Amino acid sequence: MALASSSGQPLQVIGRYALFDALAAGGMATVHLGRLLGPVGFARTVAIKRLHEQFASDPEFVTAFLDEARLAARIRHPNVVPTLDVVADAGQLFLVMEYVQGESVSRLLKLLAKRDAVMPLRIAVATVAGALQGLHAAHEARSEKGEPLCIVHRDVSPQNILLGSDGVPRVLDFGVAKAVGRLHTTHSGGLKGKLAYMSPEQVRATDVDRRSDVFAASIVLWEMLTHTRLFAADNEAAMLDWVLTKPIPPPSSVAPDVLSDLDAVVMKGLERDPERRWQTAREMALALEECIPLPSAAQISAWVESVASVTLHERAERVAEVESATSDAGDRKSAVLAELRAGEPVTRADTPAFASIPAGDVQTGSRSAALSLATSTPPRAEQSRLLVPLLGAVLALLVVTLGTVLWMLGRTEPGPPAAPSAAAVGKAREVESAARPASPVPGVASTAVASAAPSASGVPVPAPRATTTRVKPVKAGVDCTVPFVRDELGRKIWKKECLE
Repeated sequence: MALASSSGQPLQVIGRYALFDALAAGGMATVHLGRLLGPVGFARTVAIKRLHEQFASDPEFVTAFLDEARLAARIRHPNVVPTLDVVADAGQLFLVMEYVQGESVSRLLKLLAKRDAVMPLRIAVATVAGALQGLHAAHEARSEKGEPLCIVHRDVSPQNILLGSDGVPRVLDFGVAKAVGRLHTTHSGGLKGKLAYMSPEQVRATDVDRRSDVFAASIVLWEMLTHTRLFAADNEAAMLDWVLTKPIPPPSSVAPDVLSDLDAVVMKGLERDPERRWQTAREMALALEECIPLPSAAQISAWVESVASVTLHERAERVAEVESATSDAGDRKSAVLAELRAGEPVTRADTPAFASIPAGDVQTGSRSAALSLATSTPPRAEQSRLLVPLLGAVLALLVVTLGTVLWMLGRTEPGPPAAPSAAAVGKAREVESAARPASPVPGVASTAVASAAPSASGVPVPAPRATTTRVKPVKAGVDCTVPFVRDELGRKIWKKECLE
């Protein structure tokens, strides 16, 4: 599909998404190439499905579109294109999906028809087997509460099976799926999907289940093996009659290289009675894998590149151009963060990406908010890195301060002791009397009285505790009547000769 433009500018910016060229168009929506522009330079290439304007104002179509997102978000499997986000803006609805480089089976079959070539049998079987695995994941999906959603795709067709450049087949577009608890209910008798790929029960507008998707996938495989249409009529009435009554020949009747075992698997999937059909998509996928050795993903990838090389190359160049253009926002944010790390003040106002877009086209979103965040607040990891040396400096300062205080306290001379109370003086006299020797020694009484007298400074000197010293016997020439002397501050200095 030819790309619409070679410009690096988007068609529209919705919130944090930039919308670029259209990749494909359907009856309900158009799929565009897009870019997610997140904070701190984060960006990602995505596919954005935009609901057509004539449907955006219809509550029924809007509800069905939202159902697609709600249901598809519950399906997690490598063979299903994941849904990432839903955006509602200015009366428009956008479904954001993962961008997959590849081509639809429908497009690949058309390219082969132009070359008068056919799809290799093993690649056809591997493609449908992978799609069946993805459908089984959808059929088994559960709600947040663990309840079965009973999802039925109801629109399995070559247009909705994508064969990626990585060799992996994927199912997409659950827009007309029906599930328990869905918000949208189709009108009574209304038909959803493509008539040529409907199951008989779907055509009759009766209840459908996962086996209806098995029937549709079997039609796709039949056509990939034979390169012809199974149900092809001139009008809808004739098409409905063919789906319900036309005999279905085995693939080998058109393509002789199809083996009988593979014939049997396909024909069981095309049983009009659901009870005689494969009961699950996985059951049919496993049966296909047993029929024939399947190619590797690398082999499928090489084949896809050989068939759709021109289109894939053009699209890859366009994606590279878009990614290069949108990387400017990331470069600006990275420069701002570099300034913050260097401690330089940010005084300039950076111009966001896509400055040439008219103001009316740019919606308020997280792209500008992310730039504001980058210019005002450093990341949490950067804050943590800056706090480590700061805490170390604070601790070092506290240690130095504490050491200085202790050193100064050690050098401070003690001041004169506070004057004791009368009771303390009396207690000191009693203790000092108790410390006297048992034999009467002349001068003891006068000395005891003198010890209680005020010192030179006029402050009474407290007596020592009697229990802390023991007086030696009196020696010749040594007066131990009072076994201590006092210094100028009134402190006792015990005589060594009078101590034991």
